[in-house]
This record gives sequence, C-alpha cells and structure tokens, in this order.
Amino acid sequence: MITTRRIATALTVLGAAFIFYIGISYLITPGIIVTGFGLPEWPTGDAAAFLNIKGVRDTVSGVVILALLALGQRFALGVVMLVIALIPVGDMITVLSHHGSAATAFAVHGLTAVLVALTGLLLIRERPRGDR
Repeated sequence: MITTRRIATALTVLGAAFIFYIGISYLITPGIIVTGFGLPEWPTGDAAAFLNIKGVRDTVSGVVILALLALGQRFALGVVMLVIALIPVGDMITVLSHHGSAATAFAVHGLTAVLVALTGLLLIRERPRGDR
C-alpha cells in the first residue's frame, strides 16, 4: 500500500537528488547547465564565479535534505523544505525581473517551488510513528 509517508519520502529523495545534480552540474559544467535557468545572458570572465556560488548553494541544499532524512528528522525536514521552497521562488522572481524566459520561470522555478513546498507540508503533517 502506498502511504503518504512513502510519497513524502519518495518526493524528498527525488528532490534532493535533483537539486544535488543541478548543483554539481553548476560546479563541473556551468556553461552547459546555465542555459536552462531562464535568464537572457550570464556573467563572463571573472564574474562567472557566481555560477560556482549557485553550484555550492544547490549541492549543499541537497545534502541538508538527505542528512535530515537519514537522521529521521521528518518534521524538521518538512520545515526546512518549506524554507528551501523560497529559493526557487526567488529564482523565478529573478528570471522574471531580468527579462528572462517567463515559461522557464514558471515551468521550472515555479513548479519546483510548489513541489518542494508540497513535500514539506506532507512531511509536517505526518504523525509520529507511535501515534498510529
């Protein structure tokens, strides 16, 4: 039987793996992955180091999610997921306010924010194992 707990766990693992992959991609192949973010142009030369910052941010976000899941801190993980959902909201606003692709802003960043927040809510709503 598929339970809400299993759905929340699956969404958490998928989300963590996705953001970890994105982060590592920004660290290893920033020129390839950057085009999918939705902005019309990217920094070049020394300013391109900002892509590394995004890579570190995304990689650490994935590690934090997996660490809380591994430690069984599901309520705390839910709260963290709700907070982390603000990152793609900020990304969406950034893309829109800098004349980037509205389709990418909503389809990538907006959808990501909704899925991360939904996962956070599912985790927060779980009852402790002893209360079942």
